[in-house]
Amino acid sequence: MISIEDSFTFHKNDVIVVGCSAGPDSMALVDMLLKIREKYALNLVVAHVNHNLRKQSVQEENYLRNYCEKNNIMFECMMITEYGDDNFHNEARNIRYNFFEKVVYKYHANYLMTAHHGDDLIETILMRITRGSNLNGYSGFKKIVDMTDYQIVRPLLLYTKQELEEYDKKNHVMYYVDDSNQKDKYTRNRYRKYILPFLKEEDPHIHLKYLKFSNVLSEANQFIEQERDLALKKVVHNDSLDIVSFKTLNPFIQKEVLYYVMNEYYQDDLILINDKHIELLLNLIYSNRANAFVNLPNEVIATKTYHVLELKKVTNEITTYEVELSKYVELPNHHVIEQVEEVFGNGNDICRLSSEEVSLPLTVRTRRFGDRMSIKGNGTKKIKDIFIDKKVKIGERDLWPVVVDARGVIVWLPGLKKSKYDKKKSENYDIILKYS
Repeated sequence: MISIEDSFTFHKNDVIVVGCSAGPDSMALVDMLLKIREKYALNLVVAHVNHNLRKQSVQEENYLRNYCEKNNIMFECMMITEYGDDNFHNEARNIRYNFFEKVVYKYHANYLMTAHHGDDLIETILMRITRGSNLNGYSGFKKIVDMTDYQIVRPLLLYTKQELEEYDKKNHVMYYVDDSNQKDKYTRNRYRKYILPFLKEEDPHIHLKYLKFSNVLSEANQFIEQERDLALKKVVHNDSLDIVSFKTLNPFIQKEVLYYVMNEYYQDDLILINDKHIELLLNLIYSNRANAFVNLPNEVIATKTYHVLELKKVTNEITTYEVELSKYVELPNHHVIEQVEEVFGNGNDICRLSSEEVSLPLTVRTRRFGDRMSIKGNGTKKIKDIFIDKKVKIGERDLWPVVVDARGVIVWLPGLKKSKYDKKKSENYDIILKYS
């Protein structure tokens, strides 16, 4: 018997955004939450992405809209109007989670819940093993992921797809089936159709073994990441890797450092990176040539210059800058930051500061390795993660302005994110900056 309360602890008045496709898994999740809504006084929001690839997509959206209206659930929807040239599934996932986060912030939700189940975890782990990854990749995905202001929760990992479909049948839950999930051209589908049935014949509860495997690897990875972070402080300076110091590291930690550095360029499309690329970098580092380079996917180039290794996105012009912020500064990305006396807006292009809390003068510069910003809610967030969340293109990140005070504390990421130092209109401030 399936009970969502067995796998997650709910609290009174939780605000939960549910990523829902109208498929059997996500519809089961919504129904489970409805059954306990009154008990915990839950506030539910269904967030749906219309991928706009099938005629059935319109029917699914309309069904969900009507379902939510009938059940008194808030409904949020977006339609993807165009795709780039990237890996389709990865690009669609990035679009979905970017939209989900906007909905989370709109409703001040505690949790974003998705209907990933035990079969999904098996498929992900097997795909990562086949492609090659590090310990974090091999663990698949976590049940709970701590974001800055909310948690992503996958409460159905204890169950299989078959169990969820049986739940739908027993509880008369209507759902839609995406026919593309049966097409062999998609890698995940091949694992789903041919590998999973064999594993389940060996052990009907194999998904629980994979869940334990995932948890063990995640725990081990937490320890390894602590060691990796200590190593990063020794070998990475100003976005460059010190080869001499790097060679003193344990070989396993060396690979973890390289995965971390490459993650800067591939978190949007991590499927492009595998063990072969790590070996390419190691061969470059240990080669006898003083000056050499290797080409990596998505027009990233790794360059060795004597005892320094650098990764750069190949663009027409790569540069860095650092300039004291005066009344008016023109930036290399063709934008302007100016200090104004008054402004009516309150978006991320406006920043209000108090000189009593920040150290003057202010400086605008490009990003640096390890940059973090303190944001409202007493948390911090990596600048690279903000770029990823806001879908800033790789080629634009190198020139994006970062505003710091005289202590080097980041006080504003113009156009993208405000820090905890930003003041509301009703608070005391004596500096107003505008980005345009």
